[in-house]
Amino acid sequence: MKSSQDREPAPAVYDHGGGVRSLRVPIPDNPLGHTLVYVVDTDRGPVLIDTGWDDPTSWDTLASGLTACGTSAAEIHGVVVTHHHPDHHGLSGRVREASGAWIAMHAADTAVVRRTREARPERWFTYMAAKLAAAGAPEQHIAPLRAARPRTLPGLSPALPDRDIVPGELLDLPGRRLRAIWTPGHTPGHVCLHLEETHPARLPGHGRLFSGDHLLPEITPHIGLYEDPDDTTITDPLGDYLDSLERVGRLAPAEVLPAHQHAFPDAAARVRELLAHHEARLADLLTLLADPLTPWQLAERMEWNRPWADIPHGSRTIAVSEAESHLRRLVKAGRAEAVPGSDPVTYAAVQ
Repeated sequence: MKSSQDREPAPAVYDHGGGVRSLRVPIPDNPLGHTLVYVVDTDRGPVLIDTGWDDPTSWDTLASGLTACGTSAAEIHGVVVTHHHPDHHGLSGRVREASGAWIAMHAADTAVVRRTREARPERWFTYMAAKLAAAGAPEQHIAPLRAARPRTLPGLSPALPDRDIVPGELLDLPGRRLRAIWTPGHTPGHVCLHLEETHPARLPGHGRLFSGDHLLPEITPHIGLYEDPDDTTITDPLGDYLDSLERVGRLAPAEVLPAHQHAFPDAAARVRELLAHHEARLADLLTLLADPLTPWQLAERMEWNRPWADIPHGSRTIAVSEAESHLRRLVKAGRAEAVPGSDPVTYAAVQ
């Protein structure tokens, strides 16, 4: 994670010009602070890009922001979701209830939403406990999941989208040219959205890019695993992410409008930074893998934004998932391999 630069607090509603505004919708108890929800004017009414966390304060902020934009939740024509995470998709269902708006999402993330809606919470706890055990997590970390009882968790009942976002195609936004760019990695169905229109300030480049969590100005998105418990396919989310980064860099938009932090120019430069960051991190992990390590042991030794001892339980689970995604990239690239007969499985650098 890169250190943040000092900036003046952004207003709750910001006009980016050309019929695009952003609203800062808070994320409860999260260091990110807020999600930037974009309001895009169309000939059929405003369309939202993401909606924010499903929380009363977040909803009130979204509603008041829409009022400041001269509209309301009841007038929303559609919702385009960059990815299924609850700080992006959380309020989509409530917006649809208020307005009858359609909700569009890439089919790969819609599959995650459908699976989440259909699975009972205890099945998720059982699956996660088994995954962590296989990754070498200690029993004291797994025990809370084994003892967990069904309860309400954010994102366990997300709204089911009613439209597919098709990569490479223009979305149905009358009067606008918004093209979907599939950018898997952060989630299987993450999309960026390329507004193929002249920048309102005539900045050099090709339109504007709503980048979701794929391309952020100062932080790197989490790259973990999102897998169907019934599917044995071995995915490579970090490889997908790196490929997606290069594709976005080639678009050369004049400005990037991300879902967190702030808008920024020169997407290609930021892509180069992120590619270099991940290559350096993979090289560091190969050094750690001079001796065989489980994914849990690797996560313990990786560099995070705070010491491992200070990372809370849930964030450690996320960290192990990220360690596994890096291991899969190294294995697929032939730079590391599983140690035969190890249980739980350990990995070592290929000498």
